[in-house]
Amino acid sequence: MIIRAHGKINLSLDIVGKREDGYHLLKMVMQSIDLHDEIELYEKAEGVSLSCDKEYVPTDQRNIAYKAAKLLLGEAKEKRGVHIHIKKNIPVAAGLAGGSADAAAVLKGLNAFYGLGYSEEALMNLGLSLGADVPFCLKGGTCLCEGIGEVVTPLPSFKDRVVVLVKPPFGVSTKDAYGAFSLEKIKRHVETEKLMSAMKQEDLQGVHYYVRNLLENVVLQKHPVVKRVKQQVAKSGAEVTLMSGSGPTVYGIYQEEEVARKAVDALRRYGNEVILTKTI
Repeated sequence: MIIRAHGKINLSLDIVGKREDGYHLLKMVMQSIDLHDEIELYEKAEGVSLSCDKEYVPTDQRNIAYKAAKLLLGEAKEKRGVHIHIKKNIPVAAGLAGGSADAAAVLKGLNAFYGLGYSEEALMNLGLSLGADVPFCLKGGTCLCEGIGEVVTPLPSFKDRVVVLVKPPFGVSTKDAYGAFSLEKIKRHVETEKLMSAMKQEDLQGVHYYVRNLLENVVLQKHPVVKRVKQQVAKSGAEVTLMSGSGPTVYGIYQEEEVARKAVDALRRYGNEVILTKTI
């Protein structure tokens, strides 16, 4: 069985509180993109094994897709095992939910592969224990995500927008980004409702005005290059530009695909990884 594991971008990321256990309470508008990994599932007699076409991706219990398979098979008391092969296209440690997308694809695919009978809601509850972005990756599309990621509300579709992703040549740890964030220093939160209204009206100018990511300044302080990338993306003709998730990937949304294609050529000159995709 082959499943597509789609990445995501954040159209907003607001941090609205912190639980006693240290988890941040979030309010985010998330959007699936066409860029995806391919997850191949093969039946095996017992146990979980994993391989990947990129040698830098761990293939043991450190891999979230491996953990997802172990979790679901254990919960279902399924004695059969699975071999997972990942064809990796989504950059790692990039703020694009590549790992979470793989885990979600394994949960969804394995549920169908072995007819385990779990509902989407049950899979989302399981997925949350693996990572905050996994419930959204199971749902996909355009969603408002709240709580620690477990409250996922579908929004009107924002598909078929041309997107250029620009990832500098380093990764950012989600844990480190949140660890450096100080809620007490935030004087103005994201105007999420106004952003959602602009998206619904397909008002890209309004979307540009209201997109915001509270982790952006944290990452910019440690990696000033991200600010330069944002400026380069804006100058290349993007109508909307923002850092996604905990970064360091910056994306631009373009009105015209031709402008986006020219931007890809221009932005590659700076030595960053540049990918043309679209919202789905």
